[in-house]
Amino acid sequence: MPAVPSAVVLYAHGSRDPAWAQPFRRLQALLAQSAPNLDVELAFLESMTPTLSDAIAALAARGAQRVTVIPLFLGQGGHLRRDLPEQVRTACDANPGVVVRTASAVGEADDVLRAMARWVLEEDAWTRSADLGGPLA
Repeated sequence: MPAVPSAVVLYAHGSRDPAWAQPFRRLQALLAQSAPNLDVELAFLESMTPTLSDAIAALAARGAQRVTVIPLFLGQGGHLRRDLPEQVRTACDANPGVVVRTASAVGEADDVLRAMARWVLEEDAWTRSADLGGPLA
């Protein structure tokens, strides 16, 4: 049985500051580099474009039949419990035939938490070993 064409949407909060999106664009680029056959869109909840519906429509237009939405949030707050399901319904209504699955918030994944913990420990080790000068007020 052949694989069904699938794609991914990286779903982030959004900001009025365009520079805020750079880490998410870097993640999208890393995915393109490591999985060149995976179609990945970046979408935003608010203040930036594209919207989730626009991103899913773009993927559908390129042939995606299944889409995994990856919420780039640390936890399940109101946006993920309330806003995301509503936006997914809207996108599905606008793109019949496309099946959308929403993953858990990225910050709830054990591997992500372990990577964050390693980074915190590296930062602490740097602080302990570096000459930082006097105390900061």
